[in-house]
Amino acid sequence: MTPILEISGLAAGYGSAMILRGIDLAIDEGEFVALVGSNGAGKSTLLRTISGLISPRSGAIKFLGRPIHRLSAERIARLGLLHVPEGRHVFPDQTTEDNLYLGAYCRVNGIDRKKIRGDVETFFERFPQLAERRKSLAGVLSGGEQQILAIARALIGRPRLLMLDEPSLGLAPAIIDVVFQSLVEEHRKGMTILLVEQLAYAALSIADRGYVLNRGSIVLRGASQTLLNNTEVRRAYLGEDRRAFG
Repeated sequence: MTPILEISGLAAGYGSAMILRGIDLAIDEGEFVALVGSNGAGKSTLLRTISGLISPRSGAIKFLGRPIHRLSAERIARLGLLHVPEGRHVFPDQTTEDNLYLGAYCRVNGIDRKKIRGDVETFFERFPQLAERRKSLAGVLSGGEQQILAIARALIGRPRLLMLDEPSLGLAPAIIDVVFQSLVEEHRKGMTILLVEQLAYAALSIADRGYVLNRGSIVLRGASQTLLNNTEVRRAYLGEDRRAFG
């Protein structure tokens, strides 16, 4: 079976700084994969390169069997590969409701508007904290509400692959629970997910497989439980992080 995402020999960076070196990574359709590593390891750079925000120096990225490493970020998103970046990045001068509708931008042209409206209402039912603020400008929402909105906005685009960068960053534990449980639910429905997360133990506890990135290179890979039981991984990346979900 051809992986939904296949990366080979990828190198990327900023200016004269090379951040990623020889990255090989593959994700099958329906998998939940966690990417963990220390700060500065290159995790965000990898997601930005996959989604077309950074041009690779060398190597190849294939999505749904076709090369995408020379495509624009917009074109990649329209293929169904959606990226929720670190820092939420909602549209602050638009309402919560309008942000959700904007998430449908990447869906097939001419899709039934009633279906999109139905999806918006479904997400309001699923996330009542958003429903209560549906007419509020996204810029005045709390950090947790903005993170939930950013994820819901991506989900309404019906991605073939959803990539998330540090969705728990700066959130209260109760909101982290909501965010992680929503990812578990989407995975159970069959969504393919690539998660970069500072809470390494929590990420690996809900993922099928994991990759460990260190100084721009993949140093370990394997089933999540195998990585969780790995003494080196536990010492270097898990620390006291014992949050588990699912």
